[in-house]
Amino acid sequence: MQLILYSKPGCHLCEGLQEKLEQIQSFNLELEVRDITTREAWFQVYQYEVPVICRQVAGTEEPLPRPSPRMTVAQLERMLQKYLSGDEPK
Repeated sequence: MQLILYSKPGCHLCEGLQEKLEQIQSFNLELEVRDITTREAWFQVYQYEVPVICRQVAGTEEPLPRPSPRMTVAQLERMLQKYLSGDEPK
């Protein structure tokens, strides 16, 4: 499963979410971290929204609901399973 995390340097919420995502081991998670300050288009879309998690579906990106910063790794894992299970294109 491929996820994209839009973040920016110095964002404590972004860093915390990335750490939690990297700890998930119950399913195969491929995480791509994108720094919004490296592309103007990303910055314009996400400058007030980071961190943003998107999933890749059939070549397009779908944003997922924003997890609470207080979520534990286990809670984040359950949230991702809810939104990602069985939704792969057939």
